[in-house]
Amino acid sequence: MKVWIAHEEGRPLLGPLPDEVEVEVFSGRGDYPSDPAEVEFWVPPFLAKSKVTTPLEDMPNLKAVQLLSAGAEVWVPAVPEGVVLCDARGVHTGVTAEWTVGAVIAALRGFDLFARKQVHHEWKVEFTTTVTDKRALILGAGDIGEKVADVLTLLGTEVTKVARRPRDGVHGIDEIGALLPEHDVVVLILPLTEATRGLVDAKFLSQMKDGALLVNAARGPIVDTDALVSEVASGRLRCAVDVVEPEPLPAGHPLWDLEGALITPHVGASTDGLIGRAYAPVGPQIRRFAAGEPLENVVSDGY
Repeated sequence: MKVWIAHEEGRPLLGPLPDEVEVEVFSGRGDYPSDPAEVEFWVPPFLAKSKVTTPLEDMPNLKAVQLLSAGAEVWVPAVPEGVVLCDARGVHTGVTAEWTVGAVIAALRGFDLFARKQVHHEWKVEFTTTVTDKRALILGAGDIGEKVADVLTLLGTEVTKVARRPRDGVHGIDEIGALLPEHDVVVLILPLTEATRGLVDAKFLSQMKDGALLVNAARGPIVDTDALVSEVASGRLRCAVDVVEPEPLPAGHPLWDLEGALITPHVGASTDGLIGRAYAPVGPQIRRFAAGEPLENVVSDGY
């Protein structure tokens, strides 16, 4: 049984594998290490561009794809019928939640504004706001959303959670129009699906409370960038975004120059230990696959 993984560093992280499993490294660039028609289980590289899915065309015997990321939106339409697609749900929960909470604190406390003043050697005391006693609306009540909710609650924030379907302690997405005007912070931690693409449009933003902060730790296409620029440029809203549309954000894009925008270049999970975290579920998945057992974190309905 042939398995391709994307990183040589990942090989020792797989643990013991059955004798019949042959592991080869294919980074996604350059020549194939062997005949791709023999590959049954593929661990592709982190998404750099949409062409990352191209090798699927040369893998007629592929049976399973194990992603190293939680986002599967590029793969859902590309993976052939009959091939099981699995994501890395939960692997990057801690670091992504850390970025999200950090972005909320940095934006509310004005760290980005003070950083701009530092460039000009300007020492000027200004009063900012705080997460304490604020109300935060978290869209996406999965692993990351729950972690963010826990930390913000400890910091004194009142948290409301929203998911696709309502459940105990979680509102349904159809209630969002009534909830937006009541919250100081709106956090996006949603998967990108046809239902969420463009969800945060001009109407959505207009319903947010004056002075509110939008935090996007999800995917860029969930937000209408032009509508966001308009609201932030007016001074009515602020934003902290790790993802944008388009991505990368062009050098001349107006979002760069807005004082109310804190921007990081899709680095929510980009920390030391990334490869170790990403490959943690890979070895167990290969062993399940080799044994004919059901795989975990199978993508369904786009996530």
